[in-house]
Amino acid sequence: MASSEPPDWEFKERDVLVLRELSRDPQLSSRDLARILDEKYGIDVSHVTVSESIRGMREEGVFREAIIPNEEYFFFALFEFKFNPENFDEGWRPAMEFIRDSPNTLFYFLSDGEYQWKAVMMFATRQAQSQWIHDFYKHHGEVVDNLRNSIVHNVLKFRTDPEILESLHESEQ
Repeated sequence: MASSEPPDWEFKERDVLVLRELSRDPQLSSRDLARILDEKYGIDVSHVTVSESIRGMREEGVFREAIIPNEEYFFFALFEFKFNPENFDEGWRPAMEFIRDSPNTLFYFLSDGEYQWKAVMMFATRQAQSQWIHDFYKHHGEVVDNLRNSIVHNVLKFRTDPEILESLHESEQ
């Protein structure tokens, strides 16, 4: 469960390198990571220290672990909507919770500008996607203003590049 507080973690170079290597291959053991740190980066550290570092970062919420099936198994969609101000008070929370708690929701967020709610959703079939939209409107249509549904196809990238994590240690210096 994600905390509402941001993680309080002071990154060591080793921590960032561990995260980078795990983003390349999430299945690496702490022994493998200790060996890679030594061979690739000249950092001599025990696998126990690596394991403790990973556990500490996990407990502090530095990274999230999620099982995300290969994108070939699902149809993805981007849903965008605003709430209708006339019915906002009565219905915004149940509508928000319907989306947030749906097993089809990969992630759900707000964007600025016109205060748009957005969700990246995944469905086994196009029929399931259509049924989800029908059910959502049936239960929460009075509070929704302008639901837009974009089909996401030909997913060309679906991962975190290890290089982006370099900035975590750089910001500490």
